Amino acid sequence: MRLSKLYTEFFESEKAGGLILVFATVLSLVLANSSFQSGYLAFWDTDLGGHTIVHWINDGLMTIFFLLIGLELEREIYEGELSNIKNASLPIIAAIGGMIVPAGIFLLLNYGTPTQSGAGIPMATDIAFAIGILSLLGNKVPGSLKIFLTALAVIDDLGAIIIIAVFYTSSISVINLLIALSIYAVLIVLNRLKVYNMIPYLIGGVVMWYFMLHSGVHATITGVLLAFAIPFGKNKEKSPSFKLQHFLHKPVAFFILPLFAIANTGIVINSGWQNNLLEVGSLGIIFGLLIGKPLGIALFSYIGVKMKLSVLPKDLRWSCIIGTGFLGGIGFTMSIFITMLAFNSPDLINNAKTAILIGSFLSGVVGFVWLKTLLKTKVVDTDE
Repeated sequence: MRLSKLYTEFFESEKAGGLILVFATVLSLVLANSSFQSGYLAFWDTDLGGHTIVHWINDGLMTIFFLLIGLELEREIYEGELSNIKNASLPIIAAIGGMIVPAGIFLLLNYGTPTQSGAGIPMATDIAFAIGILSLLGNKVPGSLKIFLTALAVIDDLGAIIIIAVFYTSSISVINLLIALSIYAVLIVLNRLKVYNMIPYLIGGVVMWYFMLHSGVHATITGVLLAFAIPFGKNKEKSPSFKLQHFLHKPVAFFILPLFAIANTGIVINSGWQNNLLEVGSLGIIFGLLIGKPLGIALFSYIGVKMKLSVLPKDLRWSCIIGTGFLGGIGFTMSIFITMLAFNSPDLINNAKTAILIGSFLSGVVGFVWLKTLLKTKVVDTDE
């Protein structure tokens, strides 16, 4: 299977970015539980222009991450896995199952409790971590499996964005929202007029972000909206979308996501922390990621193929889909992101983050061992 140059670049940057995320997380955990604890945690709450540093990261820099996700999704729709309905339907159906089943498991344990608002936490997949783990298997991984996981994770993140917009928006400022959407409408018109100069899109995106930030809808939604306003074009390598995606790969993988990890994984591990894992909120997250993700992804994929809604690639086995489902259980970045929106209590946030780390770690280990056992023979990959 021939993989495009841009896709290969995306895969390579996410692979290295996943390893850096591991380092950033470990560093943050060490500092949060060292003699530097008070100063380290207080630093992220420092006020900077009316918002804390961590708020600027989560609502500002992460918008750029969502912009890259949107651009990647746009590329997939125009020329990638999602450009053909038969090919697109498998990761789409798999992603839906990978969101519904984990949320169902969480709600089964948490419905009617103070933690039920966390149902969106185990629904997410961390692209960088998932691809990073898959890359450790080297050239034994079929190209179709790489594409399936990437498309699945991108669609998964799109689902998480929709969930954030619908379920984690507390109050709406209609005026600010209308202004933001009006700016977006102007950008769409520029797209239709085939304006390829990036400057009006970037300026419009910043202004749209400002009004979206004050609208009550989470500001990171701006990133995805802006991505679909930027022209993709027929000459893809000269299109604004292609150039911007190419430019953003490394800053997002090597700066924005590691910074997000450092700022949001300062988890204080107190004595008796293991007892918190037995609480329904923590169990819902761990079971949702470790069991719900692979179950939902594999089950819905199987149903989709049996109903002839989608097609299983010839070089993949169902056991590969299950293994990929475990990698989908690496929630991390998006799960932590949703945690910060779902809960206000520092204790609930801390417990949820701990459960996310454990659930993601177990999912990654099981997924790696599972696929390593299956892919014992070298698979020739036609990346060139």
